[in-house]
Amino acid sequence: MVQEAEKSRDKASSKNSLESYAFNIKATAEDEKLQGKINDEDKQKIPDKRNEIISWLHKNQSAKKEEFEHQQKELEKVCNPIITKLYQSAGGMPGGMPGGFPGG
Repeated sequence: MVQEAEKSRDKASSKNSLESYAFNIKATAEDEKLQGKINDEDKQKIPDKRNEIISWLHKNQSAKKEEFEHQQKELEKVCNPIITKLYQSAGGMPGGMPGGFPGG
């Protein structure tokens, strides 16, 4: 019973982490202070991938922990380089990203 509870907790944690990352990445990409600091191609990659992941999440609520983690890595693979480039071109964000850097 304890193992099942731990598995369930780990799965919920992975799911919550993915949802949180998707929410934070959306807020970061839409931050007014950062507008104009990202090219149109990169600007579109974030919501496209995020929407793909959110759609997957809604269809796969009972996925395994590893599946949630894989989806988060896929989202990070697209978003992290863009966000890093964005902050470098913006000279860093005072106080850092709200909620911390996603996946960091």
